[in-house]
Amino acid sequence: MAKTKWKQGDLIETEITDLSDTGDGVGRSDELVVFVPDTVPGDRVVVRLVNVKPKYAFAKVKELLQPSPYRIRPACIVADKCGGCQWQHINYQYQLEAKRKAVIQALQRIGGFTQPQVDQVLTAGEPLDYRNKATYPMGISPKVGVIAGYYQKSSHQIVNLNQCPVQDSRLNPFLAQVKQDIESNGWEIYNERSHTGIIRHLGLRIGRRTGQVLLTLVVRDWILPGIEQQAQEWLDHYPPLVGVMLNQNGDRTNAIFGNETRLIAGTSYLEEEFASLKWKIKPETFFQVNTETAEALLYEIQSELNLQGNEILVDAYCGIGTLTLPLAKQVHLAIGLEIQQYSVVAAEINAQYNHINNVTFHCGKVEELLSRISDKPDIVILDPPRKGCEPSVIETLRKAKPARIVYVSCKAATLARDLKQLCQDDLYTLSRVQPADFFPQTAHVEVAAFLVLSNLVKDT
Repeated sequence: MAKTKWKQGDLIETEITDLSDTGDGVGRSDELVVFVPDTVPGDRVVVRLVNVKPKYAFAKVKELLQPSPYRIRPACIVADKCGGCQWQHINYQYQLEAKRKAVIQALQRIGGFTQPQVDQVLTAGEPLDYRNKATYPMGISPKVGVIAGYYQKSSHQIVNLNQCPVQDSRLNPFLAQVKQDIESNGWEIYNERSHTGIIRHLGLRIGRRTGQVLLTLVVRDWILPGIEQQAQEWLDHYPPLVGVMLNQNGDRTNAIFGNETRLIAGTSYLEEEFASLKWKIKPETFFQVNTETAEALLYEIQSELNLQGNEILVDAYCGIGTLTLPLAKQVHLAIGLEIQQYSVVAAEINAQYNHINNVTFHCGKVEELLSRISDKPDIVILDPPRKGCEPSVIETLRKAKPARIVYVSCKAATLARDLKQLCQDDLYTLSRVQPADFFPQTAHVEVAAFLVLSNLVKDT
C-alpha cells in the first residue's frame, strides 16, 4: 500500500497520545508523527498541517472532537494566545506525571540508564501565582496605546496583559498603572524593526517572603525626561516598591538587560529570605523564579548529602550562591565558580551579609577554574546552563574523582548526556534523581541527579 503524501493545509483526524519534550501534543496518522500545540493526551482532534516534513509535521487544532479527561479550563483568558505558558489547559497532577515521564525517557534514551530511580516531582507552593519575576516586552497598539505582555506563540506580537495568573499577584497592580504613566509622560516605546524609541521592557521583581518590589525600565538610551519625578511618585503610591531603576540596552539583540543599571529612586536591590539566609537581589540578578520549590529542592540536596561538617565542597556555575551559601554553613570549606563577574560580586556581598566566612568565589570559566583548585573536593555541585557542561568539565571531574556529585539541570536531555559520560566505565553510580517543578504551566522541569563514586574506584 502506497504511503499517504501529506502537504501543508491538509486536515487530519488524530488522537493525541503523548507530549513532546517541548510541550506539544503528539499524534499519528499512518506513519506521520504530528506535533500539535494546546492539546492533551486523550484529545481527539481534527488538525490542519502547517509545516510538513518527510516523517513528521507540525499542526494546529481546527476542531476538538473529544476532550481528554486531563483537559481543564485555563486560568488565563488569553492562554490560547500568550506564549508565556504552554500547559494551562492541562490538569496539574497530569503535568507532574508528564514531567517525571519526560525525565525517565531522557535518562533511558539519551543516558542509557535502564531503570533509573526517578522520584515523584517535588512541588511547593501553588501551581499559579508563583513567579517572583516578570519581564514584559513593551509595544504600541493603535487601539490601546502603550501595551506590555508576553509574545504571542511563535510570533513577536505582544499579547497585552493587565494581570498574569502565574506571576506573583502582588505584581499585577503595577502593570496597568505603569503603562498609563508611560503614555502620560510621552515616553516613546522602542521599535525593534527601526531600532528607534526608548522603552524596551518593563521588569518587575518581588521578594516572596519580604514583599519588597523592584521596578526596572529597560531603555535604549538614558534620555527619559521626568523619570526622577515619576519614579518618586511610584514609590509614594506603592509602599512595597523599594527601588526604581533604568537599565540601558542599546544593542539590536534579543537579550533583555544591558550591561549598566542606574538607580533612579529608592534602593538598588530588594531583600529576600531564602534557606534561612538574607539576600540582596538586584534587577539583573539570576535568582530562581519559584522561590518555594527552589528552597524545597535545596533541602532535598542537603538531606541527601547528610553533611558532617568536614567536607570540601565546590559549587560550579554557582551564580549568586543560592546553593553555595546554605551548604557552606554545613561544610568545612565551600568554593563557588562562576563566569559572570556581577554574580560573583553579588555572591560575595551575600556571604558577608550573612556572616559566612568559610566560602570563596572565583570568576572565570568553570572548565578552566575547576582544574586549578588546590583543595581536592569531596563534593561537587553542578548547575550549568541549559546546554550542559563543557566536555572538559566532565573530563576534569572524572580525573578528580570527588566522592559525590550533585548535578542540577533545567534540561533533562543535556543532563542525561552528561550523566552518561560521568558514569562511563562504572566510575560513578546514579543513586537517584529528584525532579522539581520550578515552572508550573510549562513543559520545563528542574532535576537534581545524585552521583556516588563507585566502591571499586574508592578501594583502588
